[in-house]
Amino acid sequence: MDTVDAEQASKLSLFRPLGYQRNSCGYCKSEDGSAAYYCSSVSVRPEHYEELMNRGWRRSGKLYYKQNMQRSCCPHYTLRLEALSFKPRKDQRKAINRWNKFILGPEYIRKAAQLCPRSKEEKKYRKTNFDLLAAVHETEYANIKRPIDPKTKRPIEPAHKFEVTTEGDSVSQAKFDLFRKYQTAVHKEDLSKWKTKDFTQFLCSGLKRNSADPASGEKRIGSYHQCYRLDGRLVAVAVLDFVPHGVSSVYIFYDPDFEQWEFGKISALREIALTMEGDYRYYYMGYYIHSNQKMRYKGTFRPQYILDPESHDWDPLDGELVQKLDQRRYVSLSRDRRLAAEGVPESTDPVSDNFNDEEVSLFDLHMPGVLTVEEVEALDLDHWLLLVHGSFVHMMDLVGWERMPIRHPQSIKGIMAELAAALGPRVVKESAVVLFD
Repeated sequence: MDTVDAEQASKLSLFRPLGYQRNSCGYCKSEDGSAAYYCSSVSVRPEHYEELMNRGWRRSGKLYYKQNMQRSCCPHYTLRLEALSFKPRKDQRKAINRWNKFILGPEYIRKAAQLCPRSKEEKKYRKTNFDLLAAVHETEYANIKRPIDPKTKRPIEPAHKFEVTTEGDSVSQAKFDLFRKYQTAVHKEDLSKWKTKDFTQFLCSGLKRNSADPASGEKRIGSYHQCYRLDGRLVAVAVLDFVPHGVSSVYIFYDPDFEQWEFGKISALREIALTMEGDYRYYYMGYYIHSNQKMRYKGTFRPQYILDPESHDWDPLDGELVQKLDQRRYVSLSRDRRLAAEGVPESTDPVSDNFNDEEVSLFDLHMPGVLTVEEVEALDLDHWLLLVHGSFVHMMDLVGWERMPIRHPQSIKGIMAELAAALGPRVVKESAVVLFD
């Protein structure tokens, strides 16, 4: 067999198949209403994760999953926003402006207006235009003008010192304490549920970071924490994945004492600005569940696009799509158009069968967005790499590989075929499989 050198190995993403599973739904509380294909990994390249997101995947720490939207109670749709085309709504502009006024304080605003008055042209422009990049940065302490007060002979200071830093997704006591405070106050969870190792696995085990120097102009790639500090106190942390063409929001947790300031909106605006400034094209807000009212706010960031579960095209979240999502849970516009061309009525809500879908082959479920068995057979699984005890072998080197049934979900070949079907051609070609830790 061919050997894999260190340089080739470093370019591979590693996946451990966990298979198709049913679990309780965190949204409608159905006991086994959510169905998804799962795998885990300690090494996924950012470009591969971007490919997976564009096929409907998301991650939670080292766990990667793609929902079977047609067989789930609350289908999770992938969202993507075109950053340069973003048009903030009035309520979004209001949220950042309220926060900025809080940071500056009335005394600073009054004195600054006296000592550093804006020109008529600038006042007119600000009255009729909203500059997102200026708005999210103008109250960061490093950017605040501090003219000398003629009475005290000292620089005038804002009411609060607000600082934002982007750092690696590492654990710290301050982050962990803030996270537990948020989870218990906002999500009503028991403190005993979260230990440091759980927090680390959930929010500090992301994509491998590059060593880009922001001053060099090279894009930041990998998983990071954007930390918000007020007067030296950590008040919010946004967990972000940077991929070659986009920024993905993983999670945001904040001090519940500041809930009135709408950190969900503020962080989204800052992350859209970060996307634009870093020369990324897309901002991913995570999954969208149309039937869940708490999720509807994501659709207010426009222009927002939803990934078609079957064709992997991106459809605008408006008009036809919204109307159909109001009528039924699972919508694939490409499927509807194909059926219409064939003269077949559109499908309704997620499928309900009399068999246990965890016990059959993924290929027999016709899960939206995965490859067919014929498409997987065309991928040349024989030469897909398997990592065994620190060495790479080809699948065809496994004893009995040729005789294994590809449709049998308990055979090694069946397990590999299902993983390949969910990952897609590109990621399979540039990855390897780990069966045992």
